[in-house]
Amino acid sequence: MPDVPLNTPTPQKIYLKDYTPPSFHVDNIDLTIQLYQDNAKVTATLNMTRKTAGDLVLLGRELQLESIHLNGQLLTENDYQLDSEQLVIKNAPDTCIINTVVTIVPQKNTSLEGLYQAGEGEDKMFVTQCEPEGFRKITFYPDRPDVLATFTTRIEADKKFPTLLANGNLIDKGDLDDNRHFAVWQDPTKKPSYLFACVMADLAVLTDHYTTIEGRDVLLELYAKPKNIEQCHVGMQALKDSMKWDEDNYGRAYDLDRYMIVAVSQFNMGAMENKGLNIFNTACVLSSPETTTDRRNFNVKAVIAHEYFHNWTGNRITCRDWFQLCLKEGFTVFRDQSFSADLHSPAVQRIDDVAVLKAHQFAEDASPLAHPPRPDHFVEINNFYTATVYEKGAEIVRMIANTLGKEKFRQGTDEYFRRYDGQAVTVEDLLSALSVSGTNVEQFLDWYTQPATPVVSGYWLKDDKNLTIHLAQKIRKVANYPEPKNLPIPVKTAIFNRQTGELVKEDLLLLTQSEQDFTFENLFNEHDFEPVISLLRDFSAPVILQFNYSDDDLAFLAEHETNGFNRWQAVQSLVNKILLNNQSSTAYLTALANSIPSLANSDAMLASRLLDLPSERELGSVIQQNYDPDFVKQQRDKTKQKVANHLKDFWQTAYTQLPIQDYQDTAKAMGERAWRNTVLDMVLCVNDGGANLDTASQWTTEQYHKATCMTERYGALVGAVQYNLPNKAELLADFYQRFKHDDLVMDMWFGVQASDESASVADIFALTEHGDFDINTPNRVRAVLGGLLSQPTKLWTNDGLVRYLDMMVVLDKRNPLLASRLLQGLSNWQTLVDDKKAMAKALLNDYQAKFESKNVKETLQNMLNVE
Repeated sequence: MPDVPLNTPTPQKIYLKDYTPPSFHVDNIDLTIQLYQDNAKVTATLNMTRKTAGDLVLLGRELQLESIHLNGQLLTENDYQLDSEQLVIKNAPDTCIINTVVTIVPQKNTSLEGLYQAGEGEDKMFVTQCEPEGFRKITFYPDRPDVLATFTTRIEADKKFPTLLANGNLIDKGDLDDNRHFAVWQDPTKKPSYLFACVMADLAVLTDHYTTIEGRDVLLELYAKPKNIEQCHVGMQALKDSMKWDEDNYGRAYDLDRYMIVAVSQFNMGAMENKGLNIFNTACVLSSPETTTDRRNFNVKAVIAHEYFHNWTGNRITCRDWFQLCLKEGFTVFRDQSFSADLHSPAVQRIDDVAVLKAHQFAEDASPLAHPPRPDHFVEINNFYTATVYEKGAEIVRMIANTLGKEKFRQGTDEYFRRYDGQAVTVEDLLSALSVSGTNVEQFLDWYTQPATPVVSGYWLKDDKNLTIHLAQKIRKVANYPEPKNLPIPVKTAIFNRQTGELVKEDLLLLTQSEQDFTFENLFNEHDFEPVISLLRDFSAPVILQFNYSDDDLAFLAEHETNGFNRWQAVQSLVNKILLNNQSSTAYLTALANSIPSLANSDAMLASRLLDLPSERELGSVIQQNYDPDFVKQQRDKTKQKVANHLKDFWQTAYTQLPIQDYQDTAKAMGERAWRNTVLDMVLCVNDGGANLDTASQWTTEQYHKATCMTERYGALVGAVQYNLPNKAELLADFYQRFKHDDLVMDMWFGVQASDESASVADIFALTEHGDFDINTPNRVRAVLGGLLSQPTKLWTNDGLVRYLDMMVVLDKRNPLLASRLLQGLSNWQTLVDDKKAMAKALLNDYQAKFESKNVKETLQNMLNVE
């Protein structure tokens, strides 16, 4: 039987409107995976039952078929049709047992999908990634999310891989001949094939227990390489915290006797929620003060929570089809964001969430890659694991939750879990359940089905007694999509007294029409005052706000708003006026001077966030035409310099009052460390002659060597590199020697050099020739190429773009999923100034013929608006 059948179909667009249920369901599957030195043999027995008319279709990719039996009868090539994507049996009986034997080669599988080898030598292990369509690279199966079955999995391997794991409960294990052994796992819950997982490795394990509200004693296990096992304690605590949080907030208890997490160095995703056996990128599970920054430490907790929460929002209730991806991902992102907000400052968490949304999802919405949270078509579903599906999907759930209120939202989610447990469902099903309280939220369906970011504009008017706020919404028409409809847009609103700073009124306005007036009657009955309106508090809707704010209004809100997020939003609005409209920086500098010193004492983390400047890449995504990366960089650098110089005496004093202290993993300590690094950055930025630079350089070196945690050490290293201090090379060499055996810290070492403003494009790509660079490790690739993406002035040059695209060609052949996602970093090429746009268009067109995978081809065609 040939490895790749000759009749390979051309990739076609798949449309939501064409969805049909599967002809056959799988009641249960017995799976045996036998791993050998050069390949693996996979035997699958499927008990299948007809549900609708049609052929029996088994999906398979890159499989060498050895044999197939139907109800015990060996089939010949004349009994089925086989191409590179599927095996079809016509006229199959209504009840049948299908047995297939295939050979696969995980040792050469660089796509990191299906069953593949991660690592080399002693670090070698075999793991799976089956979402969305990886299971078909393991065996022939109706590999779609609406086919749910119980799995029994037998794994056989050499004893040099003592860890043999799969979903569910371990029911048998033992020895075999030739120094081999086996383990049999049974998952009692029906699941789609994308939630299948298995691991063959030599791993250490950290164990703990958790007793659920239902009295179930759950064994918790975190597996990692022995050298990394001590970095699993943060993750274990986060898992227990997540289990408790889900019980308290959603009434959801864990349903199996064992919960396992495995840390893998070569993994395309952040993590994967496979039922009872989560596969994690090491970057999202390993953490220790010495090797992990506070940001990544917090991300570890958030990602562990995210994957755990998927047990109910994604696993027990899953997607009917991949168009519904936002159903599980958006809901679960909202849940992990809520969990994270409870861990530390809700305001800071919301700032971080919105910063990610604006930097990535808004950019996506403004580009040729714009699509709805629920797309209506795709060629390659992997291309739709996007910020729009995840982050905008979460914002839709947040809008619904805010509209319903806490009690009604909980009532709706309880009904969702009761109604659809064990089923594969749609976005409409979620909205139907959430409407059970009597408040109809099905009006939010249009948010799921149309692309682009709404723009909300407005102004206010007052008379003797009343205040009226006029709001309007506008949504751009995206090519190949219908005319956009008006959306329900919740606008959290507050009214302040300018004279006293007092909060006078709060309300939630629901904008549903193209234009709408909201009147606050008798607001000025008792006394007249000058109002200041604060809109979109806590970023109550994912929109672009264009309100008639004066600089004085924004400066007032930066100082007096009681909502921490909106203080940040006011400052961001002021700085964007400077960066995007070239306005005066006076109000911005005054607002910072009036806010930062006192805020630093009460909320250091929020103070550090108020000094956020939008990145060059984020600013580039906002500019829709004639985007000049060089001008944007000049404006940003000039503004940062003004901030540093305006408060230079304060920075000097503030840093001396921030002694390095023993490490604590608390919100307060995290805030102090963030503030220290922010102040050090400002001190380094001050431009008043050599004396300041000498002091700042000394402080940077002392912080690096005296650091008690990675946040402090890495903050100093970044300062030394970005400001090109004389001992930059010395600190980089020291950092390498300290951490060269820790892969995740080496990613940081590569990343800080790739982001170095003094590095040339050639310097950045020279990093890919370093002995520690591994093109098979996505984290390492992203560390280097992410550095170039963060510097648009280098990216959008002929040298930068050619080198970047050359790397995409290499990755396209090895890991199409990674290549496609990195290629999306060029999606705003059409907004560039004319000469750069012409260069980019010519190069992108030239490279079309060099790409082979449907992942990359679809992404590039969408970027070029090619149908």
